[in-house]
Amino acid sequence: MPALRDLQAAVRTALLGGDEGPALRLVSGDGIAPAARLAIYRHHVVSTLTDALAGTFPVVRRLVDPRFFAYAAERYLRVDPPAGPCLFEYGATFPDFLGAFAPCRHLAYLPDVARLEWVINAAVHAAEAPRIDPTALSAVPGAAAPRLRLRTHPAVRYLRCAWPVDRVWEAHQEGGCLDELRLVAEEIRLEVRRTSGADVAFRRLAPAEFAFRRALATGRPLGEAAAEAAEADPAFDLAGALAALLGDTIVVGFDIEPTKGGNP
Repeated sequence: MPALRDLQAAVRTALLGGDEGPALRLVSGDGIAPAARLAIYRHHVVSTLTDALAGTFPVVRRLVDPRFFAYAAERYLRVDPPAGPCLFEYGATFPDFLGAFAPCRHLAYLPDVARLEWVINAAVHAAEAPRIDPTALSAVPGAAAPRLRLRTHPAVRYLRCAWPVDRVWEAHQEGGCLDELRLVAEEIRLEVRRTSGADVAFRRLAPAEFAFRRALATGRPLGEAAAEAAEADPAFDLAGALAALLGDTIVVGFDIEPTKGGNP
């Protein structure tokens, strides 16, 4: 009797297109030849994971044709199979895979479209968190303001792209107009946020505002975020940007980065 771990490893290898030999020696036919049984399992695995990717990347699928998408998905799952049980968490590296996938490398915009769809997926499935009352920040001493770290809502994400993927995505939604889409390289910066339920909205940000908000979202203190925004635009208005951020009700908490001596 093979150890369960050995059986699982052998079957996993066979299902993902690797050497079937070890699995064929370990899997019982039970009325069906081991090779036929593995083929059934393989078809189920590939179909399930392809459907999961199609649900996360529907616009990518429309752009390349369902048959080509299925081919790309099958190649992808062989090199980067799921690491967890939740299918909506699968596909984080799919955009980068598409960027290096030779058959669609001429579609330079495709990886950025996939990145937008992945960010949308992440926003939809992000945890909920209560927003803070902005007046709570009045308790922060002025001297500590540069070390203030604002935690943004988990369902708010930031994405920088080399193509107008927001227009591509919108053109492929119900009521969208493909005839008006003119695809020309254009650097854009997006804030993506879940509004309610599974609804997601996104908007373009100016370079300084994007730098400011993204820095805060990654845990950078206010002083560093402001400095990064000022590099993007020397006329950056910190007070106005902070007021706009709080007005958007996406801040869910804050703390003060300790000084080098460990004091708050």
